[in-house]
Amino acid sequence: VQPNNYSTFYDDQRQNWTIMFQSEKAAMDFSKQVCIAKCNSSPVLDSVLCQDLLLGEGQGVEGGDSLEIAYTGWLFQNNGLGQVFDSNVNKDKLLRLKLGSGKVIKGWEEGMMGMKKGGRRYLIIPPTWAYGAQGVAGRVPPDSTLVFEVEVRRVKLVKECSSSDGQSVSSRDSPAPSPVPNSDGFSAD
Repeated sequence: VQPNNYSTFYDDQRQNWTIMFQSEKAAMDFSKQVCIAKCNSSPVLDSVLCQDLLLGEGQGVEGGDSLEIAYTGWLFQNNGLGQVFDSNVNKDKLLRLKLGSGKVIKGWEEGMMGMKKGGRRYLIIPPTWAYGAQGVAGRVPPDSTLVFEVEVRRVKLVKECSSSDGQSVSSRDSPAPSPVPNSDGFSAD
């Protein structure tokens, strides 16, 4: 799915097709269904399935970068979305995490690489990349495949260097000053 609500694909005869969606929501819903179809058509889900819903802007995140994330997590049941088991979407606090620190499930570490600020992504995570055979008591049954919709709201890049005037400038971000001062060190860019 591309910006401006359209999707392109090739069929089995390598003919190019384009679908135009009526809204951004319709394009995102289609993308989610494509990801679920990929999951249902794989004989064994042994890696994280990622489907971008919105690409976002700026540099893609890498290991060591700090992120603030809004997310919702569902159990994957009966070949589709089951019940929500966790979400911070309607809460005041975003989830803060440092990619590569091992503080979240392995599937998130893998599935969020390359995301950009403002980006939204759909992740389908097999049990071996999530909570495995133990699950989470009262919330995630053992051997559960999980589905997450994640949105990167803020990014703090790890690689920084000093510019000639002594100010700290990220080597992977624009040197323009942030329009909003942030005491916690997260860039509004």
